[in-house]
Amino acid sequence: MPSRALSTRTAAGACTAMPRSAPIAWKSRLGTAAVRRRSGVREAELVRAAQRGSAEAAEELFERHWPALHHAAFLVVGEGAAAEDIAQESFLAALRALDRFDRRRPLGPWLHRIAVNRAIDYTRARALRREVDSDALDMPTREQAPVRPLGDDLLEALAALDPDHRAVVVLRHLLEYTPGEIAALLDIPRGTVNSRLRRALDSLAGRLPELGP
Repeated sequence: MPSRALSTRTAAGACTAMPRSAPIAWKSRLGTAAVRRRSGVREAELVRAAQRGSAEAAEELFERHWPALHHAAFLVVGEGAAAEDIAQESFLAALRALDRFDRRRPLGPWLHRIAVNRAIDYTRARALRREVDSDALDMPTREQAPVRPLGDDLLEALAALDPDHRAVVVLRHLLEYTPGEIAALLDIPRGTVNSRLRRALDSLAGRLPELGP
């Protein structure tokens, strides 16, 4: 995924450029008095202000939702740099479509849907690229270990799941969505969610006996 600067337009049409290092840049700007005054503002009011083109409101929304977006993307893709790109691009995609967002609904699930679906697509494309590269070389390739700063057994077991199963585990047990909510987020039947969860947890329990019954 490229690290070039990304450009988008807020709902009011003002241009915003966000390079890959943007989380640090944005967070450093959140110390302003104007943003601090927004710390107690309801999310719907921030969304309304962002829809009108307020950069401060967009930054506050970014600050509130960045940790969960980045964590979810990382657990699906298993690569720190890719997760950062996916989380940033997901937020920018949300900004581009913010004028169509219903303020009566919570923003988090909408953002998580964008990020998790992008993470699934990235993981599938990565697997396909590896298959193509392997066929082109006609020789086995060294497995590329994902960047896992924590390096624990759980992250390794998650990385062994396929993207669809990994995504439902992340949504259910990290972001704490119900199976019905996950079905709506991923646009799949609830029975499919339950089946993927069951298979994923069985696989995790096989790798991590302490998770078993």
